[in-house]
Amino acid sequence: MIRLSPTLLRFGLAFAALGVAFLGALLVLADQRAGWALIALGLPLSGLLALAGDSLGRNFAPTLSQRVRTLVAQTRPWMWLVALYVALKIPVPLWPEGFPILGLASTGALFVAALLFVWERENLSKALIMAALAFLVGLGVEVLGSRTGVPFGQYTYAGAPAPTLLGVPLIVPLGWFALTLTASCLSGGRPWLAGLLMMLWDVGLEPLMTAQGYWTWSDPLGLWAGAPLQNFLGWWAVGTFLAWLFTGLAPHLFGLRQPEWAWALPWFARGFPEAAGPSLSLLPRPALSRRGAALGFEVAYPVETFFLPGGLVLVGRYLEAGVTLVAMLGGLALARRVRRG
Repeated sequence: MIRLSPTLLRFGLAFAALGVAFLGALLVLADQRAGWALIALGLPLSGLLALAGDSLGRNFAPTLSQRVRTLVAQTRPWMWLVALYVALKIPVPLWPEGFPILGLASTGALFVAALLFVWERENLSKALIMAALAFLVGLGVEVLGSRTGVPFGQYTYAGAPAPTLLGVPLIVPLGWFALTLTASCLSGGRPWLAGLLMMLWDVGLEPLMTAQGYWTWSDPLGLWAGAPLQNFLGWWAVGTFLAWLFTGLAPHLFGLRQPEWAWALPWFARGFPEAAGPSLSLLPRPALSRRGAALGFEVAYPVETFFLPGGLVLVGRYLEAGVTLVAMLGGLALARRVRRG
Protein backbone atom coordinates (compact mmCIF):
# COMPACT_ATOMS: atom_id res chain seq x y z
CA MET A 1 0.00 0.00 0.00
CA ILE A 2 1.33 3.41 -0.99
CA ARG A 3 1.59 5.84 1.92
CA LEU A 4 1.69 9.52 1.09
CA SER A 5 3.69 12.00 3.10
CA PRO A 6 1.59 14.49 5.11
CA THR A 7 2.50 17.25 2.65
CA LEU A 8 1.50 15.23 -0.41
CA LEU A 9 -1.71 14.17 1.31
CA ARG A 10 -2.66 17.75 2.17
CA PHE A 11 -2.01 19.10 -1.28
CA GLY A 12 -3.56 16.11 -3.00
CA LEU A 13 -6.79 16.67 -1.08
CA ALA A 14 -6.59 20.42 -1.70
CA PHE A 15 -6.25 19.91 -5.44
CA ALA A 16 -9.18 17.47 -5.35
CA ALA A 17 -11.28 20.18 -3.69
CA LEU A 18 -10.15 22.64 -6.35
CA GLY A 19 -11.33 20.08 -8.87
CA VAL A 20 -14.79 20.28 -7.31
CA ALA A 21 -14.72 24.06 -7.73
CA PHE A 22 -13.51 23.63 -11.31
CA LEU A 23 -16.42 21.28 -12.02
CA GLY A 24 -18.70 23.93 -10.59
CA ALA A 25 -17.24 26.49 -12.97
CA LEU A 26 -17.95 24.19 -15.90
CA LEU A 27 -21.56 23.85 -14.73
CA VAL A 28 -21.89 27.62 -14.41
CA LEU A 29 -20.64 28.00 -17.98
CA ALA A 30 -23.35 25.53 -18.99
CA ASP A 31 -25.97 27.72 -17.23
CA GLN A 32 -26.38 25.24 -14.37
CA ARG A 33 -26.90 27.14 -11.12
CA ALA A 34 -25.81 24.14 -9.06
CA GLY A 35 -22.29 24.97 -10.15
CA TRP A 36 -22.19 27.95 -7.80
CA ALA A 37 -22.73 25.62 -4.84
CA LEU A 38 -19.77 23.49 -5.91
CA ILE A 39 -17.60 26.59 -6.27
CA ALA A 40 -18.67 27.85 -2.84
CA LEU A 41 -17.83 24.43 -1.39
CA GLY A 42 -14.63 23.64 -3.25
CA LEU A 43 -12.68 26.89 -2.89
CA PRO A 44 -12.72 27.27 0.91
CA LEU A 45 -12.44 23.51 1.37
CA SER A 46 -9.25 23.46 -0.70
CA GLY A 47 -7.68 26.02 1.63
CA LEU A 48 -8.68 24.10 4.74
CA LEU A 49 -7.37 20.81 3.36
CA ALA A 50 -4.10 22.41 2.25
CA LEU A 51 -3.51 23.44 5.84
CA ALA A 52 -4.75 20.42 7.78
CA GLY A 53 -5.80 17.72 5.35
CA ASP A 54 -3.43 15.27 7.00
CA SER A 55 -5.25 15.59 10.34
CA LEU A 56 -8.82 14.72 9.45
CA GLY A 57 -10.87 13.74 12.48
CA ARG A 58 -10.77 15.02 16.04
CA ASN A 59 -7.43 16.75 15.59
CA PHE A 60 -8.55 18.71 12.54
CA ALA A 61 -9.75 21.88 14.30
CA PRO A 62 -6.79 22.32 16.69
CA THR A 63 -4.31 21.45 13.93
CA LEU A 64 -5.95 23.93 11.58
CA SER A 65 -5.94 26.67 14.22
CA GLN A 66 -2.29 26.13 15.06
CA ARG A 67 -1.20 26.06 11.42
CA VAL A 68 -3.16 29.19 10.57
CA ARG A 69 -1.35 31.06 13.35
CA THR A 70 1.98 29.70 12.15
CA LEU A 71 1.16 30.57 8.55
CA VAL A 72 0.29 34.17 9.36
CA ALA A 73 3.44 34.55 11.45
CA GLN A 74 5.76 33.05 8.82
CA THR A 75 4.22 34.28 5.58
CA ARG A 76 6.57 36.60 3.68
CA PRO A 77 5.52 39.41 1.36
CA TRP A 78 6.31 37.42 -1.78
CA MET A 79 4.11 34.56 -0.56
CA TRP A 80 1.07 36.84 -0.37
CA LEU A 81 1.66 37.84 -3.97
CA VAL A 82 1.93 34.21 -5.05
CA ALA A 83 -1.41 33.67 -3.31
CA LEU A 84 -2.82 36.65 -5.24
CA TYR A 85 -1.44 35.14 -8.45
CA VAL A 86 -3.38 31.95 -7.71
CA ALA A 87 -6.53 33.82 -6.66
CA LEU A 88 -6.60 35.81 -9.90
CA LYS A 89 -6.76 32.57 -11.88
CA ILE A 90 -9.92 31.39 -10.16
CA PRO A 91 -12.40 33.85 -11.79
CA VAL A 92 -11.23 33.03 -15.34
CA PRO A 93 -13.83 30.28 -15.95
CA LEU A 94 -16.61 32.63 -14.84
CA TRP A 95 -15.34 35.60 -16.84
CA PRO A 96 -13.71 34.22 -20.01
CA GLU A 97 -13.72 37.59 -21.77
CA GLY A 98 -11.70 38.99 -18.88
CA PHE A 99 -8.77 36.65 -19.55
CA PRO A 100 -6.47 39.44 -20.83
CA ILE A 101 -7.04 41.49 -17.67
CA LEU A 102 -6.82 38.59 -15.25
CA GLY A 103 -3.87 37.06 -17.09
CA LEU A 104 -1.87 40.29 -17.00
CA ALA A 105 -2.76 40.90 -13.35
CA SER A 106 -1.80 37.37 -12.26
CA THR A 107 1.45 37.42 -14.24
CA GLY A 108 2.24 40.86 -12.84
CA ALA A 109 1.64 39.58 -9.31
CA LEU A 110 3.99 36.65 -9.93
CA PHE A 111 6.61 39.01 -11.40
CA VAL A 112 6.55 41.22 -8.29
CA ALA A 113 6.55 38.12 -6.07
CA ALA A 114 9.69 36.90 -7.84
CA LEU A 115 11.31 40.31 -7.37
CA LEU A 116 10.53 40.31 -3.65
CA PHE A 117 11.72 36.72 -3.28
CA VAL A 118 15.16 37.52 -4.68
CA TRP A 119 15.32 40.76 -2.65
CA GLU A 120 14.50 38.86 0.53
CA ARG A 121 17.01 36.08 -0.05
CA GLU A 122 19.73 38.20 -1.69
CA ASN A 123 19.51 41.98 -2.10
CA LEU A 124 17.64 44.61 -4.05
CA SER A 125 20.42 45.13 -6.60
CA LYS A 126 20.45 41.49 -7.64
CA ALA A 127 16.66 41.36 -7.71
CA LEU A 128 16.44 44.34 -10.05
CA ILE A 129 19.24 43.13 -12.31
CA MET A 130 17.82 39.61 -12.60
CA ALA A 131 14.35 40.99 -13.34
CA ALA A 132 15.73 43.44 -15.90
CA LEU A 133 17.85 40.77 -17.58
CA ALA A 134 14.95 38.36 -17.94
CA PHE A 135 12.57 41.10 -19.07
CA LEU A 136 14.95 42.52 -21.68
CA VAL A 137 16.18 39.16 -22.96
CA GLY A 138 12.59 37.89 -23.09
CA LEU A 139 11.39 41.01 -24.90
CA GLY A 140 14.36 40.90 -27.26
CA VAL A 141 13.92 37.29 -28.33
CA GLU A 142 10.17 37.82 -28.77
CA VAL A 143 10.67 40.90 -30.96
CA LEU A 144 13.33 39.06 -32.95
CA GLY A 145 11.30 35.88 -33.14
CA SER A 146 8.05 37.50 -34.26
CA ARG A 147 9.86 39.45 -37.00
CA THR A 148 12.46 36.97 -38.25
CA GLY A 149 11.37 33.52 -37.07
CA VAL A 150 14.53 33.12 -34.96
CA PRO A 151 14.73 31.40 -32.50
CA PHE A 152 11.17 30.09 -32.23
CA GLY A 153 9.75 29.86 -35.74
CA GLN A 154 7.24 31.85 -37.78
CA TYR A 155 4.58 33.55 -35.66
CA THR A 156 3.03 36.96 -35.16
CA TYR A 157 1.60 39.02 -32.32
CA ALA A 158 -0.79 40.86 -34.65
CA GLY A 159 -4.13 41.26 -32.91
CA ALA A 160 -2.74 40.43 -29.46
CA PRO A 161 -4.54 41.96 -26.47
CA ALA A 162 -3.13 45.23 -25.11
CA PRO A 163 -0.95 46.42 -23.49
CA THR A 164 1.96 45.72 -25.80
CA LEU A 165 5.59 46.83 -25.91
CA LEU A 166 7.34 46.92 -29.29
CA GLY A 167 4.48 44.83 -30.59
CA VAL A 168 4.84 42.17 -27.88
CA PRO A 169 2.10 41.70 -25.25
CA LEU A 170 3.44 42.93 -21.91
CA ILE A 171 2.45 39.67 -20.25
CA VAL A 172 5.16 37.85 -22.24
CA PRO A 173 8.37 39.59 -21.05
CA LEU A 174 6.92 39.80 -17.53
CA GLY A 175 6.45 36.06 -17.62
CA TRP A 176 10.04 35.29 -18.62
CA PHE A 177 11.39 36.49 -15.25
CA ALA A 178 8.88 34.61 -13.12
CA LEU A 179 9.09 31.43 -15.20
CA THR A 180 12.89 31.42 -15.19
CA LEU A 181 13.12 31.95 -11.43
CA THR A 182 10.52 29.25 -10.78
CA ALA A 183 12.29 26.73 -13.00
CA SER A 184 15.73 27.64 -11.63
CA CYS A 185 14.54 27.08 -8.06
CA LEU A 186 12.85 23.81 -8.95
CA SER A 187 15.95 22.57 -10.77
CA GLY A 188 18.22 23.34 -7.83
CA GLY A 189 20.33 25.71 -9.92
CA ARG A 190 20.87 23.41 -12.91
CA PRO A 191 20.43 25.60 -16.01
CA TRP A 192 19.89 22.70 -18.43
CA LEU A 193 17.08 21.34 -16.25
CA ALA A 194 15.54 24.77 -15.73
CA GLY A 195 15.41 25.21 -19.50
CA LEU A 196 13.76 21.82 -19.88
CA LEU A 197 11.14 22.65 -17.23
CA MET A 198 10.34 25.89 -19.04
CA MET A 199 10.03 24.03 -22.33
CA LEU A 200 7.54 21.62 -20.75
CA TRP A 201 5.63 24.61 -19.35
CA ASP A 202 5.36 25.96 -22.89
CA VAL A 203 3.71 22.73 -24.01
CA GLY A 204 0.60 24.08 -22.28
CA LEU A 205 1.16 27.76 -22.98
CA GLU A 206 1.14 27.33 -26.75
CA PRO A 207 -2.40 25.93 -27.17
CA LEU A 208 -3.84 28.15 -24.43
CA MET A 209 -2.35 31.46 -25.53
CA THR A 210 -3.03 30.87 -29.21
CA ALA A 211 -6.63 30.06 -28.32
CA GLN A 212 -6.79 33.38 -26.46
CA GLY A 213 -5.40 35.27 -29.45
CA TYR A 214 -2.05 36.33 -28.01
CA TRP A 215 -0.07 35.03 -30.97
CA THR A 216 -0.68 33.17 -34.21
CA TRP A 217 1.57 30.56 -35.78
CA SER A 218 2.21 30.42 -39.52
CA ASP A 219 5.18 28.08 -39.48
CA PRO A 220 5.05 25.41 -42.21
CA LEU A 221 6.61 22.89 -39.82
CA GLY A 222 4.00 23.33 -37.09
CA LEU A 223 4.04 20.36 -34.74
CA TRP A 224 2.03 21.29 -31.64
CA ALA A 225 -0.70 23.95 -31.58
CA GLY A 226 0.96 25.38 -34.68
CA ALA A 227 4.38 25.61 -33.02
CA PRO A 228 7.31 23.81 -34.68
CA LEU A 229 9.95 21.75 -32.92
CA GLN A 230 12.22 24.78 -33.30
CA ASN A 231 10.00 26.68 -30.86
CA PHE A 232 10.55 24.19 -28.06
CA LEU A 233 14.28 24.00 -28.71
CA GLY A 234 14.30 27.81 -28.62
CA TRP A 235 12.47 27.80 -25.30
CA TRP A 236 15.01 25.37 -23.88
CA ALA A 237 17.93 27.44 -25.16
CA VAL A 238 16.65 30.81 -23.93
CA GLY A 239 15.49 29.35 -20.62
CA THR A 240 18.84 27.64 -20.09
CA PHE A 241 20.71 30.85 -20.89
CA LEU A 242 18.65 32.92 -18.46
CA ALA A 243 18.97 30.27 -15.75
CA TRP A 244 22.74 30.25 -16.36
CA LEU A 245 22.81 34.00 -15.78
CA PHE A 246 20.66 33.66 -12.67
CA THR A 247 22.87 30.99 -11.11
CA GLY A 248 25.91 33.09 -11.91
CA LEU A 249 24.45 36.14 -10.22
CA ALA A 250 23.06 34.39 -7.15
CA PRO A 251 24.35 30.80 -6.84
CA HIS A 252 23.38 30.25 -3.23
CA LEU A 253 19.83 31.42 -3.96
CA PHE A 254 19.50 28.03 -5.65
CA GLY A 255 21.43 26.07 -3.03
CA LEU A 256 24.84 26.21 -4.73
CA ARG A 257 28.15 27.00 -3.09
CA GLN A 258 29.27 28.30 -6.45
CA PRO A 259 28.33 27.50 -10.03
CA GLU A 260 29.90 24.29 -11.26
CA TRP A 261 30.91 26.28 -14.33
CA ALA A 262 32.65 28.99 -12.27
CA TRP A 263 35.21 29.51 -15.02
CA ALA A 264 32.38 30.85 -17.18
CA LEU A 265 30.84 33.07 -14.49
CA PRO A 266 29.27 36.11 -16.15
CA TRP A 267 31.57 39.09 -15.71
CA PHE A 268 28.90 41.23 -14.08
CA ALA A 269 28.23 38.62 -11.37
CA ARG A 270 31.70 38.80 -9.87
CA GLY A 271 31.21 42.24 -8.39
CA PHE A 272 28.26 41.38 -6.17
CA PRO A 273 28.75 40.46 -2.50
CA GLU A 274 26.90 37.37 -1.43
CA ALA A 275 23.67 38.00 0.48
CA ALA A 276 24.41 41.67 1.14
CA GLY A 277 21.93 44.50 1.21
CA PRO A 278 18.51 45.16 2.71
CA SER A 279 16.13 42.32 3.50
CA LEU A 280 12.36 42.33 3.63
CA SER A 281 12.22 39.87 6.51
CA LEU A 282 14.26 37.99 9.07
CA LEU A 283 14.03 34.80 7.03
CA PRO A 284 17.27 32.82 7.43
CA ARG A 285 19.57 32.76 4.45
CA PRO A 286 19.50 29.60 2.33
CA ALA A 287 22.02 26.92 3.19
CA LEU A 288 25.03 26.85 0.89
CA SER A 289 24.48 23.38 -0.44
CA ARG A 290 22.07 21.79 -2.85
CA ARG A 291 20.56 19.42 -0.34
CA GLY A 292 20.08 22.01 2.35
CA ALA A 293 18.81 24.87 0.23
CA ALA A 294 15.85 26.75 1.67
CA LEU A 295 13.89 27.32 -1.50
CA GLY A 296 10.28 28.18 -2.03
CA PHE A 297 9.49 29.98 -5.28
CA GLU A 298 9.26 26.69 -7.15
CA VAL A 299 5.72 26.43 -5.76
CA ALA A 300 4.49 28.25 -8.88
CA TYR A 301 5.27 25.20 -11.03
CA PRO A 302 2.86 22.74 -9.37
CA VAL A 303 0.26 25.52 -9.26
CA GLU A 304 0.54 25.85 -13.03
CA THR A 305 0.48 22.07 -13.35
CA PHE A 306 -3.10 22.28 -12.07
CA PHE A 307 -4.33 25.52 -13.62
CA LEU A 308 -2.78 25.31 -17.09
CA PRO A 309 -4.45 22.02 -18.08
CA GLY A 310 -7.63 23.33 -16.46
CA GLY A 311 -7.54 26.41 -18.67
CA LEU A 312 -7.13 24.21 -21.73
CA VAL A 313 -10.17 22.17 -20.73
CA LEU A 314 -12.21 25.37 -20.51
CA VAL A 315 -11.34 26.32 -24.10
CA GLY A 316 -12.14 22.82 -25.34
CA ARG A 317 -8.54 21.63 -25.82
CA TYR A 318 -8.91 18.30 -24.04
CA LEU A 319 -6.05 16.46 -25.73
CA GLU A 320 -3.71 19.38 -25.15
CA ALA A 321 -4.80 19.51 -21.51
CA GLY A 322 -3.92 15.85 -21.01
CA VAL A 323 -0.56 16.16 -22.73
CA THR A 324 0.26 19.30 -20.72
CA LEU A 325 -0.60 17.59 -17.46
CA VAL A 326 1.59 14.60 -18.28
CA ALA A 327 4.45 16.84 -19.46
CA MET A 328 4.47 19.06 -16.37
CA LEU A 329 4.05 16.17 -13.96
CA GLY A 330 6.96 14.53 -15.75
CA GLY A 331 8.98 17.70 -15.25
CA LEU A 332 8.21 17.72 -11.54
CA ALA A 333 9.17 14.06 -11.22
CA LEU A 334 12.40 14.57 -13.16
CA ALA A 335 13.37 17.60 -11.06
CA ARG A 336 12.75 15.66 -7.87
CA ARG A 337 14.77 12.70 -9.08
CA VAL A 338 17.71 14.82 -10.25
CA ARG A 339 17.82 16.86 -7.06
CA ARG A 340 17.62 13.78 -4.84
CA GLY A 341 20.29 12.03 -6.88
